[in-house]
Amino acid sequence: MSDNDRMVYRRASDQKWIDKRNSASRGFAYDTQAEAAAAGKQRLLNSGGGDLTIKGRDGQIRSKDTIGRKDPFPPRDREH
Repeated sequence: MSDNDRMVYRRASDQKWIDKRNSASRGFAYDTQAEAAAAGKQRLLNSGGGDLTIKGRDGQIRSKDTIGRKDPFPPRDREH
């Protein structure tokens, strides 16, 4: 994991979707998960790449993807 990795999750207090860098104390709030994921992906592309982790409403990881750089261990599945 690098300092540039990002996570998208739902904040329980106000039901907003948060896009935040893993090492940050706060992030950017969005109304929908799709908006937060798109913003996180764009921020990773602009900053040189990293891993994007998206969590569902239940807090379980829904998706993980490497953005903007070659994945050193590419997955065998065809999710992305």
